[in-house]
Amino acid sequence: MKTIRSPKVAEAPPQTWSNMKVVNEHFHIAGMTASGPKGEHPGDDMYVQAKSIFQKFKDLLEAAGGKMNDIMSITVYVTNLDENTEVWRARREFFTGDFPCSTLIEVKRVGSPKASPPLKVEINATGVIGAGG
Repeated sequence: MKTIRSPKVAEAPPQTWSNMKVVNEHFHIAGMTASGPKGEHPGDDMYVQAKSIFQKFKDLLEAAGGKMNDIMSITVYVTNLDENTEVWRARREFFTGDFPCSTLIEVKRVGSPKASPPLKVEINATGVIGAGG
């Protein structure tokens, strides 16, 4: 098992979690939010937050030698189910062809409770590097 790092994606604090792990080309990407390395994020727009998360996925996958279409499944946690179309809008900018399997769950909060304005979406992913064709 190896940990994948990208200079474009802030690392988690030591001894908390890894952003991405790969075993035999099978990968897991941890739940990501739009937070930056110092807790900053792009505001309270769900579309902008989701776009930021998908960009992190892309950066990590490229560091591992993969691409977005290698993602097989995503789990999306949102704080307002009525805004889910904004996540799908951002997703269409990063995936082509046959989109990954998806689960959508409404939760009370995501990410850091200290984020201001509050974070609205968190997404994790699994897949196989090279499987996307």
